[in-house]
Amino acid sequence: MCGICGIVEKTAKHVDETELYRMTDAMIHRGPDDEGYFVHQGVGLGFRRLSIVDIAHGNQPLCNETQTVWVVFNGEIYNYKPLRNQLTALGHRFRTDTDTEVIVHLYEEKGIDLLQELRGMFAMAIYDLASDELYLARDYFGIKPLYYARQDGALLFASELKSILASQRVARAVSAPSLWNYLTFQYVPDPDTMFQGIFKVPAAHYLQFQRGNLRLHRYWKAEFSPDESRPLSYFVEGIEAKLRDSVANHLTGDVPRGAFLSSGIDSSTIAALMTEREPLQTFTVGFEEAPEKHDELTLARKMAEHLGSQHHEVRVSAKTYLQQLPRLMYSLEDPIADASAMGLYFVAEAAREHVTVVLSGEGADEIFGGYPIYHEPVSLRMFDYIPATLRFGLGKVAQRLPYGLKGRSFLMRGSVPLESRFLGNANIFADDAKRRLLPPREPFSDLKDSYSAIAGLYRENQSHDDITRMQLIDINTWLPGDILMKADKMTMANALELRVPFLDRELFEFAATVPAKYRIAAGTTKYALRQAAARIVPHWMSTRPKLGFPVPIRRWICTDMLEFIHDLFASGAAREFINREYALVLLQEHCSGRRDRARELWTVVTFLLWYDIFLDGTSSYTCQSPTSSHTQRHRLRTQRPVQSLGT
Repeated sequence: MCGICGIVEKTAKHVDETELYRMTDAMIHRGPDDEGYFVHQGVGLGFRRLSIVDIAHGNQPLCNETQTVWVVFNGEIYNYKPLRNQLTALGHRFRTDTDTEVIVHLYEEKGIDLLQELRGMFAMAIYDLASDELYLARDYFGIKPLYYARQDGALLFASELKSILASQRVARAVSAPSLWNYLTFQYVPDPDTMFQGIFKVPAAHYLQFQRGNLRLHRYWKAEFSPDESRPLSYFVEGIEAKLRDSVANHLTGDVPRGAFLSSGIDSSTIAALMTEREPLQTFTVGFEEAPEKHDELTLARKMAEHLGSQHHEVRVSAKTYLQQLPRLMYSLEDPIADASAMGLYFVAEAAREHVTVVLSGEGADEIFGGYPIYHEPVSLRMFDYIPATLRFGLGKVAQRLPYGLKGRSFLMRGSVPLESRFLGNANIFADDAKRRLLPPREPFSDLKDSYSAIAGLYRENQSHDDITRMQLIDINTWLPGDILMKADKMTMANALELRVPFLDRELFEFAATVPAKYRIAAGTTKYALRQAAARIVPHWMSTRPKLGFPVPIRRWICTDMLEFIHDLFASGAAREFINREYALVLLQEHCSGRRDRARELWTVVTFLLWYDIFLDGTSSYTCQSPTSSHTQRHRLRTQRPVQSLGT
């Protein structure tokens, strides 16, 4: 696990190595163990290394024997050993035992089609000197981030936004369309970021760049193909077998490993499968003042005792959360208004004291149907038999009913088609509310509704049932934009590698054959997965309902955080970007108990804090790498100088 970056100039002019150093220094936390560089005729590649595999010889960039193919790589390829054996049989020679060198030689054989052969998580850059082309590629689900920007014909790329900003070529400015969509989704959907002019390579895409000519290609697509002919037992057995295989493949590397353990079935199943193969350390975070039903610590401790793992707990107070919030937002880089992201930081910080790699349960809800909202197509099925005009009328009547009245939301959601009510797992501000929150001026006065960000996904998946369509929306938006992004940033801020066995491509391709009737069944979510997990974890765990992550933000907003929020609402960013009076109305409604506005308020707070850190510059935690070490760089360069082919 590492950090990568690079520059391709418009012409084959000299690359400023100082600029490359700044870019790598900005993400030293992703790779504190080593660094490396390649510079040649207007192309510069930079690398920060967190040593996992072949610790002695695995530094990058790596090249082929003729030095015509150069690679910097972030991630893990779990099938690299069989691929290496195939390549060795074809005559390729290896100098290291790394997955990165496998990519080098696989590119020689297959070109960029090599992506179809990989099983793992990755963000990579491949520079082909012979064709003078650069390829940037991101894994199937977007587990690893990869950003790029174009400036005056040049291309800059990096694992982190801070790295691109450190180049000092990109002016820091808010993207108005990104802010508009963020206020609905609570994150900025791919390919955009909140920074104007900086973009993400979307999941399952590669970017091809050749001196000013940039093209983006999709190389894989998540597709469901339910097999209605098979009994439930077939899918239960298949899920168990594929999951065992995935966990086994994720236990690679030459460093200590552990597992994040929550009170839920996903992480518990992963941890249980790990204990079958090796002694295990588990890590859990909890929050003071969390509701009793969301007590992660007690249930995780019970599961750890069952597993016999060496268990570690972290309990976070409101005071600690607030004190660390600016630093955690700096690590997130793009605003993600998911309060649980900060919890990940604290548990990752604790885990890094003991292990270098952790496995976790991200992705299970998206691919197996685990979110409670996926019940909705079943509960609203009666509306399918009501004429459209009558449904529309019911919706109008429901809108006039008092907020909070039982049945109001049911009627409103049942009166509209799926495309109108489901934009993904988060739907914070409706478009009319955003127009009240944002200033009535350009560039906010003429923005498209946020449905346009997912309209293409709905068009592509018209033939599927509504449950499957909801999952596909989340797999393509919520999963890479929120779940995986916060997981990567919060763990890598602590130089900890996170692996997610549920997002193994082979496991997904089997999960995609499970019919919707076995995903949502018997009044519960991810039913088939629960049946498979019942063979691995105790019954009391496999039957637990999904509760979500228990950060007590609703309470903290009106107590420990109230003064902090008032200060943000009085900031320069608030004066420029939001209607302060409307924001204060939301705060008053929430703290008076009239209406739960926690998610809307936290979305606004997160953006204002992000702006304060990255653009306004008044925060005490400014956008400067706090761990940069020029002394370390020069020491390492003495051992491994910049590799250059000359001019």
